[in-house]
Amino acid sequence: MDRAQFFSPQAGKMVDSPPVSHASFGIGDIVRHRMFDFRGVIFDVDPVFANSEEWYNSIPAEVRPHRDQPFYHLLAENGDSSYVAYVSQQNLLDDGDLGPIEHPSVAEMFEDFAEGKYRLRRDLRH
Repeated sequence: MDRAQFFSPQAGKMVDSPPVSHASFGIGDIVRHRMFDFRGVIFDVDPVFANSEEWYNSIPAEVRPHRDQPFYHLLAENGDSSYVAYVSQQNLLDDGDLGPIEHPSVAEMFEDFAEGKYRLRRDLRH
């Protein structure tokens, strides 16, 4: 089966991707990390790993996720700070039932929060 390609700004190159990818989460979903104490809202999805090799190799080998799964860009927060995170599908759990997040960039990307998820701003949809 042929693989598609897309350009990844984080990796600075074209990335091979399967023609079909099965993402468990979508833009606007609230998720939390399985192992680390943070949650966030998804604002972008890569069908496979599409970040830098340096980033990937900085993850300890014993917990390093496999590349051939969706990776999610999150507006993330923990008890101390707000930041952007890049997380593999295997490390995320649904967390919409705990309500919205307080990340300062949420209003730039999303309109409102209802039924456990955010709705992308109309001017950002395509």
